[in-house]
Amino acid sequence: MEAPSAVNPHRIAAWVLAGIALVVVLRFGLLVPLLAGLLVFHLTHSLAPFIERRITPQGPRLIAVTVVSMLIIGLLTLGIVALVAYFRSDAGSLQALLDRLMAIIDDSRGQIPDSLLAYLPEDSSDMRRALGEWLANHRTELSLVGAEAVQTIVRLLIGMVLGAMIALYDELPSQYLGQLGREMVGRTSRFADAFRRIVFAQLKISLLNTFFTGIFLAVVLPAFGVHLPLTKTLIVITFVAGLLPVVGNLISNTVITIVGLSVSFYVAVAALAYLILIHKVEYFLNARIVGGEIHARAWELLLAMLTMEAIFGIPGLVAAPVYYAYIKRELTDQGWI
Repeated sequence: MEAPSAVNPHRIAAWVLAGIALVVVLRFGLLVPLLAGLLVFHLTHSLAPFIERRITPQGPRLIAVTVVSMLIIGLLTLGIVALVAYFRSDAGSLQALLDRLMAIIDDSRGQIPDSLLAYLPEDSSDMRRALGEWLANHRTELSLVGAEAVQTIVRLLIGMVLGAMIALYDELPSQYLGQLGREMVGRTSRFADAFRRIVFAQLKISLLNTFFTGIFLAVVLPAFGVHLPLTKTLIVITFVAGLLPVVGNLISNTVITIVGLSVSFYVAVAALAYLILIHKVEYFLNARIVGGEIHARAWELLLAMLTMEAIFGIPGLVAAPVYYAYIKRELTDQGWI
């Protein structure tokens, strides 16, 4: 941590510009490309020293960028091809999915209260008709969601490209930068360091979430004679999805609940209730884990997350730990807190 220094006009200007940039990122949907770019940037810098020591001292950063880019592009391409192949196959067709869902509903009829039976479809054609009516009534909203999804993917790729491009270039020596330039580099470096700390904390959180979920799926449910299909796959999905702040838990919970429905309605309800309870407990543990990485108390981080969510919604909730870590680092370096 650098020694406290007197605040000069250039640093104040850099703070103002950084503050404007942080607000613009949240207000105009630029959080995804920002986080994607920072991730690629840090992966590149993490790989470069290893490549320089073990492979070649010539152009390690270029090789690291190439490896990271090929890995990310390969995974995205593989995922898209797999999804397209699945939905074009017989197993992934609309009729097959409806029939499978109808089978789950039929198996659950005897376990669902009578008051809810009236809301269940009688057969797959009834479900198809209801689905068609819902799509017709929400055509405008779905078109907007589709456009936003494409826009998000494009921004994600642009953010990755920018992160790779920035990682390719060494920072300009400080003597070639003006005073404002040096101050802006300082702000950027602090923000990047805050992101790195949060990512490391998120990895711990994902491992913790996977541990609790694995205990439930592999120990608690079998103890009551319930064996969910694809238990190992569900545990892997929980870990991978848990690397995504906030939305990751929603993804894993949804998948586990759907698989629980294939066994029985009550198993699905029990799984969902357990997961909600565990995530409520983890909410405070997560704040403590992240707070340990950025030297903040749990209540500080919870307050920051609550405030950011109230102002900016879900993007604010995702960005809150990084933003708070950056702001606290700035204040600490000035000796103000």
